[in-house]
Amino acid sequence: MPRLHNKIVLITGAARGQGAAEARLFVREGARVVITDVLEAQGRQLAEELGKDVAVFLRHDVASEADWLQAVAAADALGGLHGLINNAGIFQPRTLMETDTALFEQHIRINQLGPFLGMKAVVPLMERCGGGAIVNVSSVAGLRGSPGAIAYSATKWALRGMTKAAAIDLAPRKIRVNSIHPGPIDTPMLEVRTPEQNQRRLQAVPMKRMGTPEEVADLVLFLISDESRYITGAEVAIDGGATL
Repeated sequence: MPRLHNKIVLITGAARGQGAAEARLFVREGARVVITDVLEAQGRQLAEELGKDVAVFLRHDVASEADWLQAVAAADALGGLHGLINNAGIFQPRTLMETDTALFEQHIRINQLGPFLGMKAVVPLMERCGGGAIVNVSSVAGLRGSPGAIAYSATKWALRGMTKAAAIDLAPRKIRVNSIHPGPIDTPMLEVRTPEQNQRRLQAVPMKRMGTPEEVADLVLFLISDESRYITGAEVAIDGGATL
């Protein structure tokens, strides 16, 4: 039987990259998905590709409480909610002295406030469905110092801590919460750096390559599925050994 048979999963930032790979994999594994993003054209195209019976797209600003209520309502209309992937995020690397208040606050709103609002918003519906699982997409920048990316690092460390606190709070409600920490993954997010900068970064990765969105999706599938039913509050690096 497919691992997500009859499950409904909400994925933020799912119009492309890791989120899109997760949506495709989850549908193959029997789930119905709510795809959310601010990239409307790409998100709608993905939902159409997957099929209207198993996928819906919703434009969603993760820093908006009202948008979260609409996203949860979309899941409810599909029949409930069993999983949440807080995948939406921004990465605009700047050093401490290059980072202004506006850029710092933008990272906080999307990378930190967004998952906070999401975790809080989905709990009542998940609880009514008998429980569920949440995966927060942090970063290796949430496990160690990351040069030239102070705002991004701050929010990814925060998300790591929020995951552990939420795992304790939500365990009595039969909701598991885990974080994953990708290293360099071959997605459009890394286009803020030049190909030469990305190649130099790979020299510190023991496996000497970028990861793929599909490899991240495989990990998220495990953490959302019942195969990981006794795992909560964990932080899992998927980085080719970069944090060793």
